[in-house]
Amino acid sequence: MAIGTKELAITELDSFENERLAEELKKAKAELFNLRFQSATGQLESHGRVRQVKRDIARIYTVLRERELGIRVTPAAAPAPAKAKKSTKKTEQADAAADTKEA
Repeated sequence: MAIGTKELAITELDSFENERLAEELKKAKAELFNLRFQSATGQLESHGRVRQVKRDIARIYTVLRERELGIRVTPAAAPAPAKAKKSTKKTEQADAAADTKEA
């Protein structure tokens, strides 16, 4: 990510719940409002920050919309990784025996 807040990288946003995303969106919108107000009164020191916050807001909206469409999964709905089966000599022999019975 070239421009934007490092705390709100897309990989970080994927790990947030929808409620947390809504909270981050609210904070970003409040910050954008304050930055615009500072810009209008001539008190804004870093004009690039406005662009960063706008992009953060767009990222949050994108993640929310992709979850709505089913493109991204929410962290709670993510399937649990399957446990790897332990390979022992007995299970290998049982698998070999089952393969010979099937053939």
